[in-house]
Amino acid sequence: MNFSIGTVKIDAPVFLAPMTGVTDLPFRRLVKRYGAGLVFSEMIASRPMLEQYRREKIPSSTNYAEEFPMAVQLAGCEPEIVAEAAKVNEARGAAIIDLNFGCPVKKVVNNFAGSALMKDEKLSAQIMEAAVKAVRVPVTVKMRLGWDEQSVNAPRLARIAQDVGIKMITVHGRTRNQLYNGNADWQAVRKVKEAVSVPVVVNGDILCAGSARQAMEESGADGVMIGRGSYGRPWVVRQIIDYFETGTPGREPPLAEISALVLEHYDAMIDHYGVYGGVGIARKHIGWYCKDMPGSDALRGKINALSDPDEVKGVLETYFQGLLH
Repeated sequence: MNFSIGTVKIDAPVFLAPMTGVTDLPFRRLVKRYGAGLVFSEMIASRPMLEQYRREKIPSSTNYAEEFPMAVQLAGCEPEIVAEAAKVNEARGAAIIDLNFGCPVKKVVNNFAGSALMKDEKLSAQIMEAAVKAVRVPVTVKMRLGWDEQSVNAPRLARIAQDVGIKMITVHGRTRNQLYNGNADWQAVRKVKEAVSVPVVVNGDILCAGSARQAMEESGADGVMIGRGSYGRPWVVRQIIDYFETGTPGREPPLAEISALVLEHYDAMIDHYGVYGGVGIARKHIGWYCKDMPGSDALRGKINALSDPDEVKGVLETYFQGLLH
């Protein structure tokens, strides 16, 4: 079920969605290990990123090569700024530049970025074309069905995207006004697939192997993108890939494997963010990993009261030892 995004060959049609505050380097590494065909950075706001880059002169050795292929997602509403940001991230080793036309968050759309761009197809086309011309790597776009139920224009915007050189389109099966409420309409994504010849990826409410299969069947898409379904379950991509390849979902990891994974992820977050910043970031991931395990509420209470990283790790180790014996 592999396919190509421009010149980039994708081995598995199961992707990790870009998610602010979630898809950082430590988490992407874990999901990649389980076989994700492509992982995406957290959404990067183009103008602030460029301002920081010019101020600090971040070296091009700060790159994404170890995660290849990896896509960097950019948000912004100024074609020349988005194009320049695309160049910087190409130099850092991004295999793909993805443009965000789908974020529904108020502070993003109030700046006329994210899903607000679906209301201005002319500007959207200018942004996409500028990014395509600025870099040699493939450029993709992630969008919603439309701004609201009265303006479902994803098929038309997808054709515009293809015409200016976009190499893949991901569609979240909701409008902006739905935010994350209701159910994703995978059947509506089929109209996008029918409108273009480039690969189309379906996103929204894909939580397990079964929903991934149903989303693919209803949308006719070439691949699936997993968002919230990966919270505390980076192995879900492997389960979905196995289901696509064999018809049987991959196994649920045994508790010993999950324990080792959580502790490894915790150490990686401390290394990445520093000894104190890492503890705060780690709390939500630990909560996701353990939410259905015995005593998880008490565990979260203990960890939320601690700030020393060694103490948190000690509590985690004791918790899993208790479950394993």
